Amino acid sequence: MSFEIKNFWQKEVTEHKECFAETNIKLERPFQEMLGACLNALNNGNKILFFGNGGSASDAQHLATELTVRFTENRRALPALSLTTDTSALTAIGNDFGFDFIFSRQVEALGNEGDVAIGISTSGTSVNILKALTAAREQGLVTVGLTGKDGGKMPEYCDVTLIVPSQITARIQEMHILLGHMLCGAIEQSMGLFDTEERESNEKISIVS
Repeated sequence: MSFEIKNFWQKEVTEHKECFAETNIKLERPFQEMLGACLNALNNGNKILFFGNGGSASDAQHLATELTVRFTENRRALPALSLTTDTSALTAIGNDFGFDFIFSRQVEALGNEGDVAIGISTSGTSVNILKALTAAREQGLVTVGLTGKDGGKMPEYCDVTLIVPSQITARIQEMHILLGHMLCGAIEQSMGLFDTEERESNEKISIVS
């Protein structure tokens, strides 16, 4: 079986471009709704909880870190938490209650009314994600889902759902991290955590220097 790198390259890039184009058309409004929910939470002293499995677990950690540390500029830390990082909690919950409860148990412990719970699942059918979203709703959190394909069951459990228009897991994940980065950047700018014009001016000065 021969492997044609040029054909592979073109196929992957074409799929990405097509998925991006559809995402651009279909997800602007739900993105705005997700941003609004996060801004409302942060402006009222609440936090954002992220959770997902596998590659989506990495996205959860990535995005929580962008908010607690920084995305584009130094600014005050923002309260965000990934529920995928505490190995003691994950293994204890998995052992004592079962894998399906590894996130919902943490939501019960850490989630407060007014927080935002963002579940990430490319299929929208991961039981532990759906149970966590259920727990979040019961405790008065705003629930957001990042998913793909046909959305799975996630829309039933979410106040806002962003369904990436693709059947391909890799393309869905690529859009998830793009949407996550856009969320972090929009939060920084919307909250006035740094002056965009001043930053652009400093960049121009640096380039000239």
